[in-house]
Amino acid sequence: MSLFVLADLHLSLGADKPMDVFPGWQNYVQKLKENWIRLVKPSDTVVVAGDISWAMKLEETVADFDFLHSLPGTKLLLKGNHDYWWSTKNKITAFLNQHQFHSIGILHNDAFVAEGKALCGTRGWLYNSETPEDQKIVRREVGRLRASLDAAKQKDPHAERMVFLHYPPVYGHMACAEILEVLEQEKIRTCYFGHIHGNQASKRAIRGHYNGIKMHLISCDYVNFTPVLIR
Repeated sequence: MSLFVLADLHLSLGADKPMDVFPGWQNYVQKLKENWIRLVKPSDTVVVAGDISWAMKLEETVADFDFLHSLPGTKLLLKGNHDYWWSTKNKITAFLNQHQFHSIGILHNDAFVAEGKALCGTRGWLYNSETPEDQKIVRREVGRLRASLDAAKQKDPHAERMVFLHYPPVYGHMACAEILEVLEQEKIRTCYFGHIHGNQASKRAIRGHYNGIKMHLISCDYVNFTPVLIR
């Protein structure tokens, strides 16, 4: 059994939002499928760190979730900034059960243990947020991250906690200080994030060690539409 991660699938099998109009995204669904099947086994786990489907409503995600469900492994989803279909955890779980998408779970105010690792995460938010509304969202995301990290302690106090975010906690000279503070306080050693696309933007994404945390960019186009092996 292995553990993988990937972000920004941007599936639009049930929505009119073609991604192949962007450089490097031509035939990306087929590339993703082939790479996923080549690497991931049914017993493996894949964390999908946001921007999963372009659907606007939960009921419009069926084609995208059907595609995900058809791929090997257990998939754990967390919210991205373009996941407008996202609802409450209970509603999403009921929807997945209704359609028998039993290989898909939701990482939200909770944690999962797989391959000896405690998988924690939340969407995160913009770096250098200053407006009252942004600060309100940051506080909410910090609460969700802490809830996830606390859940991990309850499930397996000995498992290393790994954090998955959609937004990068630090980007160039900007940072979401509140999220970084949680990571540092909780002594998180590894953080995976997506959201960043394109060659120029990816150059500003902090990768490698930052304040004792190893940062990984795992956006689909950055990793050539290939699930990234964690262990």
